[in-house]
Amino acid sequence: MDAQKADMFIMTHAKFFEPHLIPAIREKLLQTDESKWMSIQSLTYREPVLMLIISILGGHFGIDRFIIGDMGLGVAKLLTCGGLGIWTIVDWFLIMERTKEVNFEKLRMLLG
Repeated sequence: MDAQKADMFIMTHAKFFEPHLIPAIREKLLQTDESKWMSIQSLTYREPVLMLIISILGGHFGIDRFIIGDMGLGVAKLLTCGGLGIWTIVDWFLIMERTKEVNFEKLRMLLG
């Protein structure tokens, strides 16, 4: 893939990934062939700030974990009422980072 497309992707999607992963993503994009460009563009990513808001409002029931795909943790959080509230508060600090990790894994799986 050419550098212009890779840079355009980085500029429009950087908020979905951890800053230290951006150079690795760019390198992987540059090594990817053009045939995957449409697939890369069509991927949907979870918004980390929105996940924080959802965690604050519905994290007590595990909704935040269900949305990002952590089904086991979502069920555990639901059954324990957010770990009696403690787990809910801890997730307020961790959910944005976890969302960015899930977004990176999704892109990494597509790029191979």
